[in-house]
Amino acid sequence: SMGKNRGVAMNKKIIVITILSIITGLVIFNVVVNKEENIANKTNNQMKNENMFSMMLETEAGTGSYEEVTQSEWPQEGYVFNESLSKCENGGTLSWDDINKKVIMNSNVSDKCYVYFDKEPEIVYLSEYIKENVYTEDGTNGLYYHDGIGTYTNASEEAGDNSYRYSGANPNNYVCFGSDAAACPDDNLYRIIGLFDDDQDGDYQIKLIRNDSIGEYTWDITDDNDWTEADLNNSLNNELYWNTLSSEWQNMVASTTWHLGGMGGRDYTVKEFYNGERNNAGYEDNPTTYTDEIGLMYPSDYGYAASPENWRTVLYDYDNTTNTNNNWMYMGLNEWTITPESRRWDRVFHVSGAVSYVYTNGASSVRPSLYLKSNVGISDGTGTSSDPYRLSF
Repeated sequence: SMGKNRGVAMNKKIIVITILSIITGLVIFNVVVNKEENIANKTNNQMKNENMFSMMLETEAGTGSYEEVTQSEWPQEGYVFNESLSKCENGGTLSWDDINKKVIMNSNVSDKCYVYFDKEPEIVYLSEYIKENVYTEDGTNGLYYHDGIGTYTNASEEAGDNSYRYSGANPNNYVCFGSDAAACPDDNLYRIIGLFDDDQDGDYQIKLIRNDSIGEYTWDITDDNDWTEADLNNSLNNELYWNTLSSEWQNMVASTTWHLGGMGGRDYTVKEFYNGERNNAGYEDNPTTYTDEIGLMYPSDYGYAASPENWRTVLYDYDNTTNTNNNWMYMGLNEWTITPESRRWDRVFHVSGAVSYVYTNGASSVRPSLYLKSNVGISDGTGTSSDPYRLSF
């Protein structure tokens, strides 16, 4: 009987190293039993039944080519259990216990099993891909490295923050965000403003802006240009935008420090706007930074999206064909920015070709902006509008 056998095992300390066939059909590989140990407590990943199965590892990710290996432990990293290929000769079924990192076998009889593992593809970070494959020198593929020492026309007007920014008429900077559909829906098409490393730790975050507006909304109905309390800020980071994303896509978005420095007028170049956004005060004691997931473009984002020949033109004079025909961010819309006009409490900057200021209680188009985490990967795509970069995480 089972009780008698258990007694023998307890007295003689017999070590069981074969696959156990249990009436209930549940068998776990690599269980070792003696008088002091209980089956339920064994969690090590060593395989003690090597004559009862063959382990097959994929040689290269995505090839479908496998080789048999003789290692004594289940793969813990770099491989994924292939349930469809893993089979047993006498009808047993195999599954993966992700908590204990083991294969579980269901069978009523002793069996010989073949266990397959697919090799995980190496993650290529989108930020690294752009830096190493898209950027070669300033202007190539519409990408400029803002280190402040370029040799092209108006390179002295760079931001000087070691960012990589897309400029010009229509660079291939499209990303599909929020959808895995084969054809990226229009509502999920975004564009890369640039790559930014504000804390200078070498990990670049990718700043995106939605390709089209989500509609016209007021910035703040109470005429207050403090973004931390603005109606639009609250809406974007809740039901209007953030809550429409699934957790998969929310997890790709970095919680970011947004700069809320103001400008006391509109006749400034893009570099002057950039410096003011980060160093100037807002209106009176309004906060100069704010941390959250979703924001809006800066005036300097729009300014640097134009071809470099425009960078010495004040942004109020950007409403000309030289700029609008060579600025991928220009949409022909009246659009909000996140930046206040600091001389008054009730005005912020918006873009309509030119960059000017308007009252916060009016309605303008909204294109949400966000930063992807530095470890978001690229799985496919060439960056065109019809073949945007596809993301993985």
